Amino acid sequence: MNAFTEVHLYVGYAIPAGFLVLALWSGWIFIRNRVPHDWYWSLLGLLQVIVGIQFVVGAVLFLSGRRPAFEGAIWLHYVYGAFFPAALLFFAHRAGKGRFEEVPFVPFGIAAFLCFGLTGRALMTGLGM
Repeated sequence: MNAFTEVHLYVGYAIPAGFLVLALWSGWIFIRNRVPHDWYWSLLGLLQVIVGIQFVVGAVLFLSGRRPAFEGAIWLHYVYGAFFPAALLFFAHRAGKGRFEEVPFVPFGIAAFLCFGLTGRALMTGLGM
């Protein structure tokens, strides 16, 4: 296992955990009827940057021929790990500036929960599960 593969693996564990924290935090904010702390938005931005870096590292691994050893549909790893989360976050940004302007954390909480499941499944396919 080379350095890129190890970084991709360890960051692959951190991303679903980060999205779970963000989703739970969103639920807590909603239940308590509070305004999100600045750290909430910082975590969201950090997760978006990490997903982007993970995509670049994954693309380097893909182009160098290091693909996951998964028996099933390998494309699921790429779709669950990068494309669906990016699309969800894009739509959460749009909804946060549009219909949910009063409570912009709500679409991000929903997107974070879905991204938690999607990136967790991407991790599972990458590990061959």
